[in-house]
Amino acid sequence: MPKRRNGKAQRLTKAKDERESRELDFKGEFKPDQLSEWCELVKDIVAMANSGGGRIVVGVTDDGQPSGWDPTPVVRLDHAKIVDKISRYVGEPFSDFEVDRGEWKGKPVAIITIAGVSIPMVFVQPGTYDAGNGKQKTAFGRGTVYFRHGAKSEPAHPRDLRNALERELEHVRKSWLGNIRKVVGAPAGARVEVLASDVRESSVRSATPIRLVDDPQAPAYRKIDPNITHPYRQKELVKRVNELLKGAVKVTPYDIQCVRRVHAAEKRGEWYYKPNFASPQYSDGFAMWIAEQHGKDPDFFSKCRAANKKK
Repeated sequence: MPKRRNGKAQRLTKAKDERESRELDFKGEFKPDQLSEWCELVKDIVAMANSGGGRIVVGVTDDGQPSGWDPTPVVRLDHAKIVDKISRYVGEPFSDFEVDRGEWKGKPVAIITIAGVSIPMVFVQPGTYDAGNGKQKTAFGRGTVYFRHGAKSEPAHPRDLRNALERELEHVRKSWLGNIRKVVGAPAGARVEVLASDVRESSVRSATPIRLVDDPQAPAYRKIDPNITHPYRQKELVKRVNELLKGAVKVTPYDIQCVRRVHAAEKRGEWYYKPNFASPQYSDGFAMWIAEQHGKDPDFFSKCRAANKKK
């Protein structure tokens, strides 16, 4: 996920940022009410993600000069709205980007920082819009895959797909090498065992079983305190979710009840814990998951309420 800049304006003044490239694109302005500009923006975002990531600077002309455009309309765009626009054309949500206010040669701009994807996204709907005078223009066609070729977003070449595969293989190699180094660096007499990634106490039937023994040579087992892993009662969970949503929508206890029932939170030990003589407790992971779902779908809570009524 692209890193936030802690509310501070980014400054792009290095020599390498003076002209457009595979990782940098300029747009003089952006009008959120025009379909044509959305199609072109989605094309560039997807192409950059497919190419490993990059930045789009809105408020700079193609020759690298500030356009004088006010970046506020882009900076204030709801992240979920941009995700929805992208999803409309690629058929799946893509949210690994951040929109920040920045500066270009002392002038305000909007900077969209985009992360790369492991599997290239394919357009499932054409980006067609009215070009005026009764003519239509297509920014991208259905079934096409776009990558960055220098300063342009264009349909894929065979080498683009090969490069994307090699990037993912390199990521896997680094992950493997990191684990191999742990084994090589293990102290003498250590024993390597392969365990499931999540072995802990749980009442869920699908949880990984373990066997307790009194052998002093066996690895130690430490019981996790549910008051640490699941710190929220319902009231605190509602407060935490609203903090994560940052005013995008106001969540009520009833919303949490609906989400819990519709998505069977009781069956997810990492989300839900029920003491014998107290009310249920919830994890921070559950709160973050709820906020993430709203980010992907602004109608998430209304859909949960509707589904809960049918139960």
